[in-house]
This record gives sequence, structure tokens and C-alpha cells, in this order.
Amino acid sequence: MSEPRPIDPVELAQRLIRCPSVTPEDAGALAIAEAELEGLGFACHRLTFSEPGTPDVDNLYARIGRAAPNFCFAGHTDVVPVGEEAAWTVDPFGGELIDGVLWGRGAADMKGALACFAAAAARFLGARSAGFEGSISLLITGDEEGPAINGTRKVLEWMAANGERIDACLVGEPTNPARLGETVKIGRRGSITGRLTVLGAQGHVAYPHRADNPIPRLMETLAALTAKPLDEGSEHFEPSNLEVTTVDVGNPAENLIPARARATINVRFNDRHTGDGLAAWLRDCCAAHAGAHELEILVTGEAFLTPPGALSELIVGAVERVLGARPELGTAGGTSDARFIKDYCPVAEFGLVGQTMHKADERVAAADLHALTDIYAAVLDAYFPA
Repeated sequence: MSEPRPIDPVELAQRLIRCPSVTPEDAGALAIAEAELEGLGFACHRLTFSEPGTPDVDNLYARIGRAAPNFCFAGHTDVVPVGEEAAWTVDPFGGELIDGVLWGRGAADMKGALACFAAAAARFLGARSAGFEGSISLLITGDEEGPAINGTRKVLEWMAANGERIDACLVGEPTNPARLGETVKIGRRGSITGRLTVLGAQGHVAYPHRADNPIPRLMETLAALTAKPLDEGSEHFEPSNLEVTTVDVGNPAENLIPARARATINVRFNDRHTGDGLAAWLRDCCAAHAGAHELEILVTGEAFLTPPGALSELIVGAVERVLGARPELGTAGGTSDARFIKDYCPVAEFGLVGQTMHKADERVAAADLHALTDIYAAVLDAYFPA
């Protein structure tokens, strides 16, 4: 096989950004990734999954090599909406490179990292033209920013059913708060949402004995839920936090006692808790304070940790060799698809700077794209010793 041609991560990221792949639309992004990977010799599988009540989602699994170990890079081509387009300085899907900065939705989260991994794989395969012991794979979903039902989770199930085992995984989420090389994430907090509706009886405010105002009971319940911290954190996690995200009555009349009062709470929890344990606590608290009520609970992820060890040291060492700085190991932030991958193999996350992700004028430095490519190539070099 001829030596793979080099891939410019900036140019590839530009082409990916120019695909308006707002979840669940693909808009051609996966085809671009697939073509680049096939050009490197990867065997590619386009996988479309469905679920009643959710949109169909296209995904991509690509692999080069058949032997173990299989090092996997995971990420997503889907992006969040641009919001108010007038707030952008540039076309959010223009992929413009201005004064060394690449602008556009997905530049940081995470089309830039996808481009860097393809570029790193091309470099590695070019340097190892005689071959290497093992396999490299990519798991790319179009459903990370959305419901996360027809994406990574189902690709992993397909892989298991088809004998595709991965031995280690690096997720390219933007893990660095302000500068490249600050943080490698080795876990994530879990997330649980509770939607509480306190039930009362509508009536005239002048005749409260003929009505049942649900608002005081809702306030009492929220006060009980927020009365004290859930914990003080653990060795690798910051304290869990409960936030009341909305309180709604929807009552436009000042002389009417409403029949219902609603609130939503979200808990981001560390490894001192489980989703089931927090769900039981929520039910008990509502039963004690809310009176007649309805409670809907949704656990979207459990807290997890890949303990510091071989994988995290591999990534930290690569960052240190390229940038001359040693990143910290962290678990802060929201959820990611690593919550699904951790059930199959050790997983860690490292990507670009996330200061502008999900914001208007999302952007990354072109120099960071080249440096991240160097880091990913160093990871592959260290994982597959010559």
C-alpha cells in the first residue's frame, strides 16, 4: 500500500464546519470524514439507527488493522444550533480562517478534534508504512448533542454484536478551559433530572378554604431539597450540586389560586451517589413535603471514573512531550459519550480549548489544531511502540 497522503487538520476542519450538521442532521459531515479515512485505508461502516419517537441518526465506525489492541478515537460531527445568527461576527458555517483563528460552529466542539485525529492517523500510518501491531478505530456519532439514543450507545452495541472490541478510547471533547494542555478528563459526574408537579385545587383567592394552593407545598419541597449540600466531594470529583432550573405556575390572574405548580431540578452528582439512590431520595423528599404530586425522573448518566493509570499517563505524557507542560487530571463539566464507552474499555478525554463552545463566534486557534494533531500522533506512537 502506498504511503498515505498528509492531512491538514485546519483544512479538514474547515470542510467539516461548512456542513450545517445541527443534531440530528448530518449535512454531509460524515461523508467527508468517511472519504478521508477510506483514503488512509480504514474500513468504514455507516450505521443508521432508529428509535420510536426519536429522529434517525447516521453514525460512522472506521477501523484499520484487525489485530488487538484496538485504540479507538471517539467523537461527534453533530453541533448545537447557532442561536441568534446576528450575534455572530462571521457566517457560523463558513469555516473562515482569519488571522490564524478558525471560526464556526463546531470548531471547538468538536469537528476540530476530529480533523486532528484523522491528521494524526495519517501521520502515524505514514511513519509506520511497514505496519504496526494492533488496530486504530474511530467511532463518530451524529447524536452527541441531542438525545444520545441513536448514536454512540447503539454503535457500541453493534460493535459488540459484530466482534468489534476496543481496548482503550480517547474522546476528543474540548477539555481545556483556557489553553491547550490544561486538563485530561478521566471521568464525569452523573446527571439526574426531576420534573415535579404539585397538585392543588383552583379557586378564588378570597375563599382559600374552597381551594388548595399548591405553591406553598412546592416551595417547601424545594427548600427541603436545597437545605444542605449533597456531599463535600470525593478524591477525584468536586461536590455534587442540585440546581432548580425552572419554577412554573402559568397563572396570569392575580385573584386566582392555581391548580398546579411545577418545578424542574437537575443534580450533577459525583461517585458518592448513584442515579437510583438519588431517585429514591427525590421521591422520599417529595412524599414528605409536596402532598399530592406527580414526579418524573430521568437519569441520563451515572458518575464514572477511569482511575489514573496507563491510559491517562499515556495522554499526559504525549501532552507533556509536545507542549512541555503536564496537564491535570479532572472530572468537571457536563456529560459526554464517554459515559457509554466506559462500559467497554478504559476511556479518557482530551481535546481543544472550550472557552467558546456552544457560544456565538465559536473558534479555535489554528496553532492549537496543529499542536493537538502532534499530541494525538504522540499518543499513537506511545500506544503502539515501534
